[in-house]
Amino acid sequence: MTAMALDNLNGNRSLRLQTLVRLRWLAVGGQSVAVIVTALWLQFPLPLVSCSALIASLAVLNAFLTVRYPPTHRLTPPAAFVLLGLDLAQLTALLFITGGLANPFAPLLCVPVIISSASQPKPHSIVLAGFAVIGVTALAFSPFPLPWYAGTVLLIPSVLTIGIWFAIVSLTAFAAFYTYRVSLEASELSEALTATELVLQREKHLSQLDGLAAAAAHELGTPLATISVVAKEMERELGDDPRFGEDVHLLRSQSERCRDILKRLTTLSSESEEHMRLLPLSSLIEEVMAPHREFGIEIKLVEKGDRASEPVGTRNAGILYGLGNLLENAVDYARKAVTVTVEHTAERVKVTIEDDGDGFAPDILTRIGEPYVTRRQKEDSAGGLGLGLFIAKTLLERSGARLRFENGNPGARVIVEWPRALMDTKLAK
Repeated sequence: MTAMALDNLNGNRSLRLQTLVRLRWLAVGGQSVAVIVTALWLQFPLPLVSCSALIASLAVLNAFLTVRYPPTHRLTPPAAFVLLGLDLAQLTALLFITGGLANPFAPLLCVPVIISSASQPKPHSIVLAGFAVIGVTALAFSPFPLPWYAGTVLLIPSVLTIGIWFAIVSLTAFAAFYTYRVSLEASELSEALTATELVLQREKHLSQLDGLAAAAAHELGTPLATISVVAKEMERELGDDPRFGEDVHLLRSQSERCRDILKRLTTLSSESEEHMRLLPLSSLIEEVMAPHREFGIEIKLVEKGDRASEPVGTRNAGILYGLGNLLENAVDYARKAVTVTVEHTAERVKVTIEDDGDGFAPDILTRIGEPYVTRRQKEDSAGGLGLGLFIAKTLLERSGARLRFENGNPGARVIVEWPRALMDTKLAK
């Protein structure tokens, strides 16, 4: 289920047309204001007809897209590439006839590349960046002078032109790379959080199965009672019949068996519901440890604190999954043994999981808890420190825990600590 959700997220990471349309209207308005101010207020000589035609072409295309497609329409990567390429071409042409690189608005050429880097596949963004570099280079050779005061020709030294070229290209590359990295990290975090929600939903669903089974037993009780009564009547009438007697006896015995099974299911909610809902700390740790005892690694339990005064909390699927994942990682990387230390005082509850493996790599230790960090010093071990650890950390922190990851001597150590009030129902009240 998690893998399918991540695939869907990756597939849905596309640019919404309405977003691009609004940005284009902003560009149309900005370009129009710049042309009007330059031509009418400053009264600089300007190819007004050509500029107006270029701006009008952008506005007409934008109006067509607004009418043709609904606001919720999402662009495929090729369609977004074409539209951003047209924006880049239109802006390049407008700057080309108004001074080229001498135009103070020339750095705006990096905007389509930045938008592409934030929302489109990397190959499309690289090609668009290449077109932007070609456009900037063309602007360096523009024969059109920068609109300036009448009778004055503003000449830009070639050294300054080269400097402006390098500045715009550098700005485009830096801004595009930075935007791509931020967008990628945000996307990975969103996908990981979605996977966390799916895991938590699954754990909660599993914890609710006992209640559902009991409810089903209650619902099935009435029709089964009717079947039992009918079976008894048939047995009374046909019990000695050579043709049907054996079948009637079988029907009666199986109905009795079904009644016993339903009776046991019913007791799950009526007799032990409170026991299943409330979980002492020792029982919680045992439930976490039990699935990992059969992998050839010794799991040692060290308890600090009086068992009689241990906290009793509400069963929390997130805590069970989170601690289980941390213990699973420790077992994966341990050589011989894993030590689980449980400590509880009047103020706090602490669980420490230590293994005797190689520990965390120094470069990984500073990044633990981020999604898709997948390397540890023991290269031949199964598992990793990727999405699973991120999910475990997120679920435990949602329960109010604070986590610390460090290297012991030897091996790795993970410390999970809660305020006791969050783990003890008596204090919570």
